[in-house]
Amino acid sequence: PLGSFRDAGQRTSRRGFALAMAQVLSGTATQHSGLSTQHFEIIPAIDIRGGRCVRLFQGDYGKETVYGEPIEMARHWQSLGAPRLHVVDLDGARERHPVNRDLVLALCRAVSIPVEVSGGVRTMDTLRMWVESGIDRVQIGSAAVGDPAFVREAVDAYGGHIVVSIDCRDREVMTNGWLEGSGVQVLNLARAMAAAGVSRVMVTDIARDGALAGPNAGLYGELVGELAIPVVASGGVGSLDDLVALARIGCEGVIVGKALYEGAIRLPEALAKLAIASSEAHG
Repeated sequence: PLGSFRDAGQRTSRRGFALAMAQVLSGTATQHSGLSTQHFEIIPAIDIRGGRCVRLFQGDYGKETVYGEPIEMARHWQSLGAPRLHVVDLDGARERHPVNRDLVLALCRAVSIPVEVSGGVRTMDTLRMWVESGIDRVQIGSAAVGDPAFVREAVDAYGGHIVVSIDCRDREVMTNGWLEGSGVQVLNLARAMAAAGVSRVMVTDIARDGALAGPNAGLYGELVGELAIPVVASGGVGSLDDLVALARIGCEGVIVGKALYEGAIRLPEALAKLAIASSEAHG
């Protein structure tokens, strides 16, 4: 499977990557640097396992904390001003197909803000089901490594609905619920996805996830600098200053989990902090 990424995926994406690079060199590529709360999104994560809202520490299924019922949490984050929700079917990621489908769809119907879904998305039938059910964005994760043709087909069919989720540990892309190393470097995969026409990537630094020790600013700075598509950060956010730092780097947004659930960050306060920082930066 990895051969299909390294050979077919890179070969067929050269034209798209060349175009993206030409846009960067000519100055016509979209720029994503600068602080702007108009575009930077704080996105609460709702990870579902066994029908409950949980958080895993650094992707370890044996280190789980339960935070309640997913639909209740979705309504809660919406009431506090969340612009969208990031919903992960952890069981689906592990089983390689959606497991909590009915619960996720019920959650989507319970809120009016956009919902993004991740976990177990490996076929066009699954993509079609989510998009036609009203899901705003659908993330392709592990399949992006071994099946670049699937990514291209998904982008051709659903365009901006498709997000590629890249999970890495020590810059190596991890797959199948963060359980298996791929041998592929995160920057290489991100470049290939941009060249394939993916609208945005979400990148999680697994070693930082749930640790509240700060995001990997160096990695996100490299990604924003190299890609002509938006980058959403995930993993490590533990303070309001972390949010401002990611916005200044040029990330489009950030997925926040444990920091919100444990009260290290309060969503209304975070939104207000970004608004003030943006005003100062542009005033």
